Amino acid sequence: MLTEVNQIHIVGLVQGIGFRPFVYRLATRLRCRGWVENRTDGVLIVLEEGSCNLTEFLDALKNEAPKAADVENVFLTKGKAELSGDFTIKPSSETDRGITEICPDIAVCPQCLADMSRQPHRIDYPLLNCTHCGPRFSIIESLPYDRPNTTMRLFEMCPVCKFEYCNVHDRRFHAQPVACNHCGPKYSLHDASGQKDPISLKHILKQMSVALTRGEIIALKGTGGYHLMCDATNDYAVQRLRLRKKRDGKPMAVMFPDLETVHEYAFASVAEEGLLSSWQRPIVLLTSKNKLPPSVSNYLNTVGVILPYMPIHFLIFRDISCNAMVFTSGNLSEEPVVTDDTVAENCFSDVADLLVTYNREIINRVDDSLVKMVSNTPLIIRRSRGYVPKPVRLGLDCEGIFAAGAELKNTFCIGKGRSAILSQHIGDLKNAETYDFYRQAVKRFFDLYRFTPQLVAVDLHPDFLSSGFAAAMKLPMVRVQHHHAHIASCMAEHHLDEPVIGLSFDGTGLGDDGNIWGSEILIADLANFQRWGHMEYIPLAGGDKAIAEPWRITLAMLHKIYGDEAIALAVQLFPQIPPEKIRAVSEALVKEINTVQSCGMGRLFDAVAAITGLCVEPCFEAEGPMRLESVASGLDCGAYQYNFDRIFDYTLLMKGIINDLNQKVPVAEISDRLHQTMANYAFSSIKAAHRETGIRKVVLSGGAFQNRILSEKIISALQNESFSTFIHSQVPPNDGGVSLGQLAVASKKRQSLCV
Repeated sequence: MLTEVNQIHIVGLVQGIGFRPFVYRLATRLRCRGWVENRTDGVLIVLEEGSCNLTEFLDALKNEAPKAADVENVFLTKGKAELSGDFTIKPSSETDRGITEICPDIAVCPQCLADMSRQPHRIDYPLLNCTHCGPRFSIIESLPYDRPNTTMRLFEMCPVCKFEYCNVHDRRFHAQPVACNHCGPKYSLHDASGQKDPISLKHILKQMSVALTRGEIIALKGTGGYHLMCDATNDYAVQRLRLRKKRDGKPMAVMFPDLETVHEYAFASVAEEGLLSSWQRPIVLLTSKNKLPPSVSNYLNTVGVILPYMPIHFLIFRDISCNAMVFTSGNLSEEPVVTDDTVAENCFSDVADLLVTYNREIINRVDDSLVKMVSNTPLIIRRSRGYVPKPVRLGLDCEGIFAAGAELKNTFCIGKGRSAILSQHIGDLKNAETYDFYRQAVKRFFDLYRFTPQLVAVDLHPDFLSSGFAAAMKLPMVRVQHHHAHIASCMAEHHLDEPVIGLSFDGTGLGDDGNIWGSEILIADLANFQRWGHMEYIPLAGGDKAIAEPWRITLAMLHKIYGDEAIALAVQLFPQIPPEKIRAVSEALVKEINTVQSCGMGRLFDAVAAITGLCVEPCFEAEGPMRLESVASGLDCGAYQYNFDRIFDYTLLMKGIINDLNQKVPVAEISDRLHQTMANYAFSSIKAAHRETGIRKVVLSGGAFQNRILSEKIISALQNESFSTFIHSQVPPNDGGVSLGQLAVASKKRQSLCV
């Protein structure tokens, strides 16, 4: 018999987080009759008309939802349905009207950690979880999110786990990865020779403790890929890991057991503590107290800190003597993090002394996410585990749009309805293995989200592998200028759809004039932009070679300022560079042989890092700018002079720096003055653009805004003058956010019937 009912359709992140048990308990408490079910397009709740107070139910639904829930929309309709008895949970069902959101992987919860010492079948079980925590995105193969659609399908639940799984009052009711010592995945240990040892976890932990004490390296399988670990307080071990991993210069993250220990080694604000302890458990970039060996962060004043997020991490810290472990991605050089067990055995045979793995497959590779606080806002630098695949909700129809992303720090993006779903961090597509990962991840997203591309958005640069990949789809294409995409990505986050003043500061992006841009002041909306101002072009001798050898950039600037005297000055400033090499590059600059014109803000910082001796030949991307930020004293040292009429002339700036070097001014003061000068330039540009346009909304994007000093100086100046200032908080300001901007521009152009 059909009964009058209220139908509540909930769209958003409402699966895989204990939402149905929560609804069941709520409905039982309020004595509602009806049912709830998971569907591919969300969660459907059916309540008998008049069986409970609907307003009270909806309020509690909003205010008491699980911590990881993120409700986008609630649709309430009237209807008729068959009801039987009290409130029930129905099996998942398929619908072709859309797809639900997929939950990111969640750090282990306190209740599960307690279960490791109180539940007999889970004593020290290193892969336990419940509806509130554990792997999600990393193990899912298809929707809906049910055990048969994950890599847990191979593990049959024991009677105890089955009872918990079926008991609606249990915390593990319908926890798809539910497992215990009797029925779940198990860890195993491989020694340096590759010999697999099926020993107990207790013995594995003991072997790991011994290895860390000896200064040895461990490869450990994590949630979304392998990690390499060693004692972070042992300089020999850290140097050994760098050598074996072929990671000469990049800083390495460090895992500490708890916040109390974090405070021994780094400064952490309340907001940073909140990030560290959040269910996403990112790496958080903190100011270091310099108690770790310099080899960990390579003499930078920051350290990437992460807290344990898998049960195995807590067990390791319980059984080892060191309180700080290097915790870096399990890969070689710039290759993607390893996920496959067989690949790990081969890849780490000459790297790790022990390999510790488990027999559950990782379907979706996810690195640890990286976040830093800028002006009291969490700024995501690498968006992956814990954040992906949570969508960015837009005020735009982006259905069917595939945005291919950039070449470096790549992510791609697909549009579903009014939501943009960004991929996990992919990396540098110039690396063959990373490009393979890109193609595999695109296919997985297309299949998982039942996505059929109708329109593709790509960078203006014709040689990007991502653009070539998208072009092969033979679909209508929108080419989006790189820095417009940066600004559009931040606008999309904040639902801005109007003209703004955009500052897009980064290192490299092809401009409309065929030159390399990167210091852009744009008047932009989502569909179009006007280039209002920028820094003066610098010729890069050898193109990308100048980025690897930034003294070439300095030399080009000296040529512009001092003419024929530049060679002698460069020989004096760069004694480590052979004079004949300086003369050869000078000749190339004069004759314009193999040079490209660049106005990237990153290139200016590279040049100053080189001339001050901080970074003449970098070991990793953006090392020079990072060292300038790191060395800055934080004092008010004033600023250098500069000429500005829409175009920033660096002549007076460079003369001021050279004069300071001759006067033996500390590099820390020079760095302070550089940051203040560029902040002054940015603020002057914005005020001038405002006077011409009347626009008071300012958007900041691009990799240079990962620099806390530069960002906070600009933001503070803007806020003091009551400008509305927008920075990133959901996607990276670097090229990891470009795909979102590409998608937003393509959507707006399609809406305007331009495509």
